[in-house]
Amino acid sequence: MKPRRATPAPDRWPLPALVLWLAAWAGFAALRVGLQRPVAEAFGIAALLAMLWAVRHGGTPMRRMVMALGFPLSWVLAAGVLPLPPAWVWALLLLAALALYPWRAWRDAPLYPTPPGALDGLREAIWLPPRACILDAGCGLGDGLLALERAYPDARLTGIERAWVLRLLAGVRCPAAQVRHGDFWAADWSAYDMVYLFQRPETMPRAAAKALAELKPGAWLVSLEFDVPGWTPAVCWRCPDGRPVWGYAMPPEPAAGSPIGG
Repeated sequence: MKPRRATPAPDRWPLPALVLWLAAWAGFAALRVGLQRPVAEAFGIAALLAMLWAVRHGGTPMRRMVMALGFPLSWVLAAGVLPLPPAWVWALLLLAALALYPWRAWRDAPLYPTPPGALDGLREAIWLPPRACILDAGCGLGDGLLALERAYPDARLTGIERAWVLRLLAGVRCPAAQVRHGDFWAADWSAYDMVYLFQRPETMPRAAAKALAELKPGAWLVSLEFDVPGWTPAVCWRCPDGRPVWGYAMPPEPAAGSPIGG
């Protein structure tokens, strides 16, 4: 029986953060104007409730921090506690942020570089033939490509990065790899013997679905730190710093009592 395809969980980030910030401002206005509470009290209650909600429902530590600090920082700026920079400074910061982290990439992982030497010794755990094709999906500044080159020096490496600034820097840092600008979710993975990811937990079901649909039998989906829910790894290898590397040979085995994508 053909295993079921994993169903990606919906991810609307950064919409939850925007909704929480608006809700905090609405609560502050209701306390201040409707209930005539002092400014400090209204701010404290709204900020505390927003922080509690962010800690409980924010997801990853980075998201919790962004959600928790959004309202307090915006209130401090709006209240004039800190002087506002000129408009052109905000415009430059926005352009820099979009260049480094385009809007469509917000659902993927932030810039999480693979530590130097993190994959040293991986070849002993996951053997690939000479001249194997390896994709670093979302290669960022190229740290993953450099680690893969150390682990598989005779492999043909490809990196795909959505942010054009990072793509250019990765190309300079990794001259032995073919680094392309693009969306690795839209790219065809069928030609690769291994796809390497350093994403985040929320995107792993989507990566699993794509690997299941496109990777050929015997190819590998390899993830640093985050596993695929419902799949049994063929290899669970430890980096020199102790973090796990999860390796899934296609087609994957379901975890006990859990069908693929279940």
